[in-house]
Amino acid sequence: MSASFKGYSKKELLNIYKVMALSRRTDEKMLMLLRQGKSFFHIGAAGHEGAQLACAMQMNPKLDWSYPYYRDQTMVLGLGMTVEELFLGFLAKQADPGSGGRQLPQHYGKKELNIVTQSSPTGTQYLQAVGTAMAARRRGDGALVYVSSGEGTTSQGEFHEALNWASRERLPVLFHIEDNGYAISVPKSSQMAEGSVYDMVGGYRHLKRFETDGTDFFEAHETFREAISSIRSGHGPAIVVSNVVRLFPHSSSDDHRKYREAEDLSEEQKRDPLATFRALCENEGIISSGEFKNLWDETTREVDGIADKALAAPFPQRSEATSHVVDDNPEEIISTVPATTGAEIVIVDAINHALHEEMTRNENMIIYGQDVADGKGGVFTATKGLSTDFGPDRVFNSPLAEASIVGTAVGAAIAGLKPVVEIQFGDYIWTAMMQLRNEVATIRYRSNNTFSCPMVIRTPVGGYIHGGLCHSQSIEGFFMHLPGIHIVYPSNAADAKGLLKYACRINDPVLFLEHKGMYRQGFAKRPEPDENYLLPFGQAAIVRAGTDLTIITYGLMVYKSIEAAKLLEKSHAASIEVIDLRTLSPLDKASIGRSLQKTSKALVVYEDSLTAGPGSEIAAIIAEDYFELLDGPVLRVAAKDTPVPFNWDLEDEVLPQTEDIRKAAERLLEY
Repeated sequence: MSASFKGYSKKELLNIYKVMALSRRTDEKMLMLLRQGKSFFHIGAAGHEGAQLACAMQMNPKLDWSYPYYRDQTMVLGLGMTVEELFLGFLAKQADPGSGGRQLPQHYGKKELNIVTQSSPTGTQYLQAVGTAMAARRRGDGALVYVSSGEGTTSQGEFHEALNWASRERLPVLFHIEDNGYAISVPKSSQMAEGSVYDMVGGYRHLKRFETDGTDFFEAHETFREAISSIRSGHGPAIVVSNVVRLFPHSSSDDHRKYREAEDLSEEQKRDPLATFRALCENEGIISSGEFKNLWDETTREVDGIADKALAAPFPQRSEATSHVVDDNPEEIISTVPATTGAEIVIVDAINHALHEEMTRNENMIIYGQDVADGKGGVFTATKGLSTDFGPDRVFNSPLAEASIVGTAVGAAIAGLKPVVEIQFGDYIWTAMMQLRNEVATIRYRSNNTFSCPMVIRTPVGGYIHGGLCHSQSIEGFFMHLPGIHIVYPSNAADAKGLLKYACRINDPVLFLEHKGMYRQGFAKRPEPDENYLLPFGQAAIVRAGTDLTIITYGLMVYKSIEAAKLLEKSHAASIEVIDLRTLSPLDKASIGRSLQKTSKALVVYEDSLTAGPGSEIAAIIAEDYFELLDGPVLRVAAKDTPVPFNWDLEDEVLPQTEDIRKAAERLLEY
C-alpha cells in the first residue's frame, strides 16, 4: 500500500472523507426526521461536498470571513461548525448558534468562525461580502472573504454589481459558484446567454477566473489553492466555478423527477464526490473498501447519536420571540440640551458639520455614495469638503447603484466599520429594497443578537421643489412597516445635527430622511449646537403649545401646521398645539397622549400619500390607546393618492397646503 496519495497521508485522507461523510449522513438523517414531522424544511449539500471541503480546508476562520449559501453544509463543517450545531438549527432549538431557531434550516451563521448570518434571498450576500472585503483591506490583516451561490444566482444583478465593485477595487473576495446545472427546476441553458458562468464573467478586469471539477476533491483543492494564493498575494478577487452535481432534489419541497429524466439522475449518481474520492484512494491502494465502509458505519452511528441529543434539547422560550429586533440595551443618553450654541445655520450645513465631527471622532466611520466626494460634495453639498479633509479612503464616490451602496455598507458594518452612506434621492432607493427589507432590517433578529448592522442611510426626500414624479417622493410610509430600522426625519438644523450625530453612535441601522425643500430654508435655521450635542430618538418636541387641538406632524409639515395654527388663532381664538415627532421609529406615543389629555382633539398632518401613510398608523394608535380622551374623530391631512406632478399648480393641488390643514382643524374644532 502507498504511504500517501497526492501529498496526503492515509490519516489525512480518512479525515477528509470523514467530513464529507458527516455532511452526507447529516443530510440523510435530516430527511428522515423531516418525514417524521420533527422539522419542516431541508436543503442538502449532497453532490457539492468535494468542492466545499477543498475550499474550507484552505481558509482561516479566525481571520477570513464567509458568506455561505444554503447548500454550503460541508463548507461550514470544514470551517469548524459541528454536526450538533447543524441539527440544532435544523430542529429550531434554542442553542442553534446561527439564529436560536429563528431561521429556516441551512441558514448558517457563527460569529466565532466569522460565518456571517445568512438569509434566504439569493444574491444579496455578494455585495455584503464586498463590503466586508473593504473593511478587511482597510485593516490590512490579510483576510479574504468567501461568498458563494449556485449558478442560478448569477442571473441576479447584485452578483454582477459585486463583481464590478470587487474587480474595480481589487478587493480580496473569493467568489464560489457551485454549478449543478439547475436553479430549482430551471436548467442552466435558460439562465445565461454564454455557455458557462466562467465565460459570462470574462469581461471583469482584475478578476481571476478558475473552473474545476467540483466532484473531484483533489482537483478542486488545487484550484482553490491557486485562487486563494492569488487573492492573498494582493492580485484582487477570484472566482471559482465548481462543476458539481445535485444528488437530491432542490429542497424537501421539490421533486426533481418532475423535470429531470431518470437517465440524467442516474448519470449524476456516477459523479458522486464521495464515490469518486473512495475510488481514487482504493485504486491507489492507500485505503481499502472495507476501511471506507467501517468509517461510514462509524459516521452513521455518530450522526444518529448527535441527532438524538439535539432532539432532546430545549426549544426557545416564547418570550424570546420579539427580542433583538433592535438593540435591547442601547447606550442611554439623557441630556438633550446643548451646552453651547453658535451662529444660526441651515439644515444642509448642520448635516455637513455633524458628519465632519463624527468622522473626526470615529476613525472607523466611512462615507460614500453617488457624487459625495469633492469637488461636487453631494448634489446638495451635504458632504462638501469631507473627502478633502479625511481623504479618499474614508470618503469616496460609489458606483451609481443603490443596491451596491446599501449592500456593501451591510458587509462593512458587520466587519466593524461605521458606514454612513447616501442615496442621492429617496425616489431611487427602491433598487436597494431587497437589501433593506431582508438584510439590514433583520440581521440582529435573525442572528439572535450575535450580529448587528450599525449603519446610517441618508437620503433626501419630499416635494414642493417642482421635482416631478421621481424627485418628490415621500418614502417614510414604506419603511415604517420594517421592524429593525430606525427612521429619523428632522425639521430644523439643530435637530438635524443632534439626531444625525446620535445615529452615528448607535449600534443599529438608521434611515435618515432629509427634506430637500428645507435644506436651505431660513425658517429651518437654528443656532448650531456644540459638537457634544446628541438628540436621542423617540423624543417628540412641542413646537407650539396649545389647549384646543393637537396637530401631530413632522418634517416640512411642521411649518405649514404652525402657519395654520396662527391663522386659526386669529380667526377663531383657537389654541393649537403642534407636535414635531422628529423620529417615526421609534414613535413618541407618550407625548401624543399627554397632549391629547389637554386638547382632546387630534389632527395628523403628513406629506406622504393619504392612504396607508404614516398618519394612518398614528391615527390608529390614537384611536386605540387614547380613544377616551377624544372629543371628536381623528382627522388626517396628507398628499392626494397620486404621484406628484411637475407643473407647479398641479403640484400644489396634490401636496398638502396650509389651507388644507386650516380647514381640517376648523372642522375638528366644531366638535
